Formats: sequence, structure tokens, C-alpha cells
Amino acid sequence: MKKISIFIVTGILLSSCVSKKKYVALEKENGEVKSQLQKVQVEKENLDAKFSEIQSRVDSYNSKINSLTEENNAKLVTVGEDIVISNNVRNKMIATLQNVDQIELAKARTLKDSMNLAIAYNLRKSLKESNMTEDNDIAVNIDKTVVMITISDELLFNSGSYQISNKANKILKKIADVINSDESLDLMVEGHTDDRKMVAGSYLKDNWDLSVLRATSVVRKLQNSYKVAPEKLIASGRSYFQPLVLNDTKANRASNRRTRIIILPNIDKFFALMADSDPTVLKVE
Repeated sequence: MKKISIFIVTGILLSSCVSKKKYVALEKENGEVKSQLQKVQVEKENLDAKFSEIQSRVDSYNSKINSLTEENNAKLVTVGEDIVISNNVRNKMIATLQNVDQIELAKARTLKDSMNLAIAYNLRKSLKESNMTEDNDIAVNIDKTVVMITISDELLFNSGSYQISNKANKILKKIADVINSDESLDLMVEGHTDDRKMVAGSYLKDNWDLSVLRATSVVRKLQNSYKVAPEKLIASGRSYFQPLVLNDTKANRASNRRTRIIILPNIDKFFALMADSDPTVLKVE
């Protein structure tokens, strides 16, 4: 019985010794794994730091490249003798010129010529969109960057008066649509008369009064009925001193009695719009 007990105790002790060895081995292996993991973590942190440094350098290089591009686009270009624009604006102008008649574009010798063509193109486009057509009472002429619309007094005014006729509503509405469609456009109204003197007893002193009152009547109509901003409007009277033909026949006098509406691009506004608030667009005084 004693032998059996001794054998059992010995077996238990031997078994205990083996388990302890395994435990120690596992502890050692665990320590090695932890050490390896810590080493890997350190290497990862080092790699992350290096990657961050590389990314920072890449971002810095990209920033320098973008800065150089913006600086190049912001470089100023002189147009003619008094206008200075940036490359950004010039590039937009070039895009507009893609639509211009290439024969006309071939005639351009300077950047200012090209600028005029771009402005004239936009003016023609605005007129076309307004469906403005010529007839016996209306003549439209575009001279470089200026649109001149001549309207007979028979269409605009009641006979011997500076009151606007209802017949004028259609053409004035079209003109207002053109001006309202583009912030860079201003408008001047010129009143012209023939050389006949005022009727005795008239409240008008002379043809100066009549020409100015007719111009201001048109300006008020555009402002009050068609919402044209007053700061875009100019009224002037020419009396009979700029006749189209001699005032020697009834027909000729009728031709000379006219109102000329001149659409003028405001160059400062034009460039401001093209630049989309680009601060590098300047006009040299």
C-alpha cells in the first residue's frame, strides 16, 4: 500500500514539474512576442513620422507650384496706353474671342484690338438676344465697342411734343433688356432736332430745350417703366447742330429729328466682371 502511495505522489510531483516548465516556456514566448510587438510598434511610429514628413514636403512643393501658377496668372499685362489687366482676364478674353469672326480677328494687331472685338461680340450677342431689328424708323450701328441706335421722332414722340408715344414702348423695352442684361453697359440718350424755330408763345425757348427734354423723357421712361438703373443713364441734347442731312426739305428735316441711343461699355465694370472680382485688374489714371 505504501508503495502505491509513494508511486502516486511521485507521479504527481513529476507531472507538476512538467507543467511548470511549459509555463515558463510560454512566459518566455509571450515575452518575446510582446517584445517583437513593441519593436513593430516603434517601427510603425517611425514610419508614420517619416511618411508625415514626406507628405509635409509634398504639400509644401504643391503649394509652391500653385503659388507660382497664381503669380503667373496674376501678372499684369498692359492693353493700349491706359488699361492694365491680369493674365486671368486675358485668358477669359481669349476664350470669348474663340467665338469671334476669324476674319475680323485676323485684323487685330494689338491686345487692345482684341479687347475691342471681345466687347463688340458681347454687344452683338446682347442685341441678337433682344430680337432688335431695323426698319424705316430704327437704325442700328456698331462702331468698335459702341452701339448706336437711331430712332425717328415719329416713333418715339407725339407730334411737336416731348411726351413718349405708346408706339415707342416696344423698342424701349428691347433697349432696356439689353442694358439690364449686362452690368458693364451704360447708356446715353441724345436728342436731335431740325432747325425750325419754336412756335411763338411756346414754353420752350429754343431747340436746345426741346432736344434735352426729349432725351430726359426717354431716360425717365427707361428708369421708371423698365427698371434701368439711373446711374447707368446719361441724357444730353444736341439741338439742330449735328444734322444728318441739310434742313432744306420736309423729308430731310424729318430725318434730322431723331433720338440717338448710344450703348457704352463701362470698361472698369467690364474687366471687373471678367475677372470675377480679381483684385489684379487695374485701370491706370
